[in-house]
Amino acid sequence: MDIYGLKTCDTCRKAQKALPDARFRDLRADPLSAEELSDLWQALGEGMLNRASTTWRGLSDEDRKKDALTLMAAHPALIKRPIFAQDGRFYLGWSAQTQAALGISR
Repeated sequence: MDIYGLKTCDTCRKAQKALPDARFRDLRADPLSAEELSDLWQALGEGMLNRASTTWRGLSDEDRKKDALTLMAAHPALIKRPIFAQDGRFYLGWSAQTQAALGISR
């Protein structure tokens, strides 16, 4: 299993602690390629763009009108996290539903 996130994100840290055998990829240190970002976008959709983040609130109105993939490539903190990749499937966030799908008991 792979976890995509930010090493400074508390939620990503919780996920790493719960899944110690998973590989973690820090999206600032090792950004997603355009193809990887596009594949994730196709799998996860609009929910992948974190419009509640402080990074989003700091963008100008002009920047907010840009293509979501372009914004997420330029600002990895705009990607909702963590993202989990397991057996060709992707899961977004650290909800009870995601944890159940990954086989994590609470």
